Amino acid sequence: MSAPHTTATDYSVVIPTVGRPCLADCLATLGSSIGPEPREIVIVDDRPQPEPLREGLPLEELGPLRERATVVQTGGLGPAGARNVGWRLVTAPWVAFLDDDVRVGARWRESLARDLAEADPTVAGVQGVLDVPLSTGRRPTDWERNTAGLARAQWATADMAYRTEALKAVDGFDERFPRAFREDADLALRMLEDGWRIRRGSRLTTHPVRPADRWVSLRTQRGNADDALMLRLHGPTWWRRAAAPRGRIRRHAAVTAAGVSALVLAVAGRRRAAAVAGAGWLLGTAEFAWARIAPGPRTREEVTTMVATSALIPPLAVYHRLAGTLRHRGAAPWNGAGATAVGPGADGEGGGAASGSGADADAGDGVGAGAANGSGAEGPAGRDGRA
Repeated sequence: MSAPHTTATDYSVVIPTVGRPCLADCLATLGSSIGPEPREIVIVDDRPQPEPLREGLPLEELGPLRERATVVQTGGLGPAGARNVGWRLVTAPWVAFLDDDVRVGARWRESLARDLAEADPTVAGVQGVLDVPLSTGRRPTDWERNTAGLARAQWATADMAYRTEALKAVDGFDERFPRAFREDADLALRMLEDGWRIRRGSRLTTHPVRPADRWVSLRTQRGNADDALMLRLHGPTWWRRAAAPRGRIRRHAAVTAAGVSALVLAVAGRRRAAAVAGAGWLLGTAEFAWARIAPGPRTREEVTTMVATSALIPPLAVYHRLAGTLRHRGAAPWNGAGATAVGPGADGEGGGAASGSGADADAGDGVGAGAANGSGAEGPAGRDGRA
């Protein structure tokens, strides 16, 4: 059997999923898009449930592309592991990663082919343009603002095409990142440090704001452990090279220390000192809550959620950061073979508003800064409901 003919724009598509209903829309828009067809579509079913309990995936939504689709089950590896399984199965020179909660544009395949054709041999990856539609008639909620950060995010794998050759050169995604958070920034930094370039393309993909409960910002704090791993792998300047916000982890630590001190001093009977420490905790918590409330709709439900979660986020963020530091204390720094990462600048390489496959302002923040994971630790493509 002869090898398939390869062109400069020949590509495959990899879509990891945990079986969310939004996958149907993703596949339908991919199938109806105008332009060159992908050589193959690998759908990585990363649901942890045993096979008899799985519901079927809506592959029929691919329409004429259905015969090009393959499903592989991975049993809960996480987003990095699922993507690694997917790209290692493809045979095309380019692999386009999509999250299962995106909807590609009507001419996405055509625009992708053009993006790839314009990439010179030094370009390892071409990022798509993400649009996050928000509700009209009111200011966005904290969660909506965080998700909207994807529109400015750097290297988000919600729509990211990489050369298979480049993925092989750096051994793909680092599976020590268990969430859809920072694993994309880590991969891009390794490629840049290995001498490749990454640029922005022109293709358009829509990323709707997925529903989330009022406690989602608490779950995203687990991403602070991933920031600890980024620090070990890429040094203290990684956030600048990835154009990611530093977040509020230092202020969270100060507020948490004030709260703990107030409790300890109160138990020890030192009321005046406890009152001073308690006032510091209260002021810090109030400032954090207002930073999240002020740009939002200020409805009763939103204000209540912001007040409650703003008191809980600082200790959670600190806990996860310390846990990550301990867990990854033996991680060796990445030793790339090529040039260092390019900083913000022309042509979209190395610059941007944030890193991440999510949108939750950064994991240590919780303020709707519209940057990072962006998605905090979970984000729109987060581990608990990720694409």
